[in-house]
Amino acid sequence: MKIIFMGTPDFAVPSLEILLTSHHELSAVVTAPDKPQGRGLKLGVSPVKKYAVENHLNILEPPDLKDSKFIDVIVHLNPDLIVVVAFRILPKEIFTVPKFGTFNLHASLLPKYRGAAPINWAIINGESETGVTTFFLDEKVDTGNIIMQNKCEITEDDNAGTLHDKLAVLGARTVLSTVSLIEMTNGNVPVYTQDESLFTKAPKIFKEFCEINWDNSVNTIHNFIRGLSPIPTAYTFHDSKLIKIYKSAKCLSSTITLNNTREPGKLVKEDNKLFVCCNDGLMEIKELQIEGKNRMHAEEFLRGHKLQSGDVFGKLPKYL
Repeated sequence: MKIIFMGTPDFAVPSLEILLTSHHELSAVVTAPDKPQGRGLKLGVSPVKKYAVENHLNILEPPDLKDSKFIDVIVHLNPDLIVVVAFRILPKEIFTVPKFGTFNLHASLLPKYRGAAPINWAIINGESETGVTTFFLDEKVDTGNIIMQNKCEITEDDNAGTLHDKLAVLGARTVLSTVSLIEMTNGNVPVYTQDESLFTKAPKIFKEFCEINWDNSVNTIHNFIRGLSPIPTAYTFHDSKLIKIYKSAKCLSSTITLNNTREPGKLVKEDNKLFVCCNDGLMEIKELQIEGKNRMHAEEFLRGHKLQSGDVFGKLPKYL
């Protein structure tokens, strides 16, 4: 089949790779235009474009998906199928071009976690299972008929980064299986509608959301930290300095005393380990980063910073 692939970030690369190594024809790869990045504002290349360049693929970088010239190019290419993985919202004029339609890969078991950050929210909400879904595009975002779903366990050791990588690989296999099914059925692939009673949101996450509320439970905060690690990263403050928390652990020790207080955010040091009071107990901080410094393990951090038992993590003072 003649396929046009659309995607931009790292998550999309395994799917592009698996299609390239299949017997299908990749007519074009559509990705986001280069954009300024970093302090020097040098033009950054998307991971999908980087892979496409390395493999000498036909690359399209439309700034406007509704531009008539771009639509004409897609029509001229006459694809059998468009495959979308982590891309922008397509206009109807594009996703209705292929004779077999356009399908999208989403990193959740739809209709759960519709939105921009399904991987983060699944961990933040303490899910033990998630997965990937392929579905035909419809005019409403993430609502189209489901073609295929595959599940993935979320382990206690997973964070957003490790789960991202697992789902990218699982997603690639699911994309290829979906393409094969569409080809085998000549486009008459069996689908089923999404059960709206199971709908949950996974909205984009902004920096303001990432501040830790130490008055929550250990379990809630632990899931919050790993659901935001390594990016955008949960954070707190100490002496007006922002501290990012990358890794935590539920504290099972019964030897640590709290000196008759469980003030949220209060620090406890013991045996070169760092613990923080939550509303139902202690949580150990394993990896963190104070602004202006590198990410490090807690033991190394404590050697270079004068945190003491009784200090408190919390909000930035209002007068600063």
